Amino acid sequence: MTAAQPLVLIVEDNPDQRDLLRRNFERSGCTVVLAESAEDAIVAYRRSGPDLAVIDLILPGMDGATLIARLREERPDCAIVVTSVLDPAAFPDSDDVLPKPFTRAHVERVLESCLGSGRTVEQHG
Repeated sequence: MTAAQPLVLIVEDNPDQRDLLRRNFERSGCTVVLAESAEDAIVAYRRSGPDLAVIDLILPGMDGATLIARLREERPDCAIVVTSVLDPAAFPDSDDVLPKPFTRAHVERVLESCLGSGRTVEQHG
């Protein structure tokens, strides 16, 4: 199989934050799928099988913590990163955290910790 860019699912209801996350992950060599809600994210991860999910905790409808539990159950190989303005001490269990505000350096650190330096993964499909 051929190597591909890591596939990152970004779950963020704020358009500005969603776009900032998308740009940072794309500039770091990732393919990005966007979701505005947990419900949209479930459809997206079932369809795309992401390597990494970046999930905001405060979402309309189902909250981020509930989404994380569901994603862990359905896609245990997907790394999970929590992003939020809440106190990181209150974050649910995850593979890494990306507290807001974040920088490109924070995104790079998260990618390194969750996917390693190679950052290439098996082809999706």
